[in-house]
Amino acid sequence: MEEETATKKENISEGYVRSLVSGNIKRLRAMQGMSQIGLARAAGLTHNFINDIENCKKGISDKTLAKLSIVLNVEPHQLFLPDSMSNDTMQVFLDDFNDSLQKVVKEMTKHYSAKA
Repeated sequence: MEEETATKKENISEGYVRSLVSGNIKRLRAMQGMSQIGLARAAGLTHNFINDIENCKKGISDKTLAKLSIVLNVEPHQLFLPDSMSNDTMQVFLDDFNDSLQKVVKEMTKHYSAKA
């Protein structure tokens, strides 16, 4: 199982991640019957920016990711999930994501605690 996860990680690229995020934003927006203009207004962004995100022309910051997840009423990690994940694959992904997130939180806590 560990080898399978490592192999899958090697195939992950920036383009793949952008494609996941843009596809999920587009899918979740459509599921809620929301237009790009409606999403843009609700998130305080421009229609052109939403269009560029959905067409993989632009990446998004953590701040924009937070705004979009709030407007779309989803957890931020849901914007990174592939549509076709089986339950086993999903669990491996979630475990890995959780481990990575815990590391980031520890690093950020150290970083900002040192500044205080």
